Amino acid sequence: MTTNEYSQQQLAAQPIGHWAREAANLVIGGLRTALAEEHLTQPHWWTLGHTAGTPGEWTRKALTEKLTPFDDQNTDFEAVYADLTTRGWLTETDHRLTLTAAGEAGRLRAHDRNAKVHTRMREGIDDATYAATIDTLRRTVANLGGNGDLP
Repeated sequence: MTTNEYSQQQLAAQPIGHWAREAANLVIGGLRTALAEEHLTQPHWWTLGHTAGTPGEWTRKALTEKLTPFDDQNTDFEAVYADLTTRGWLTETDHRLTLTAAGEAGRLRAHDRNAKVHTRMREGIDDATYAATIDTLRRTVANLGGNGDLP
């Protein structure tokens, strides 16, 4: 893919909202497409990631409260937990969620699919440029009254 080059003055005059929304739509769409190949949604992915990161720590209620602010699909998290349990990917002991071996294998497959999207997204963008972009967006969010802290 070829991308035209523009002057700093031309770039500085661009509407950040357009480019931020366009990037977000394409990144999220790419990730959702990759996850769908594994019959997962983003909320499934978030559940797998959090549960794998701290096995036996999350209750359904606490995990739902943690994930709801990131959800733009009006997700029924109880249905997500039920689906992962039915698949044999998630178990619950004393109201605490843990991935099974099958769940961890599925999480790793989904991770590999997502990594391909991230690799494609980062083509031609070095770490310093990527970090500067994130910092710019983070500061823009904070300047407009949002939470500029990292999630």
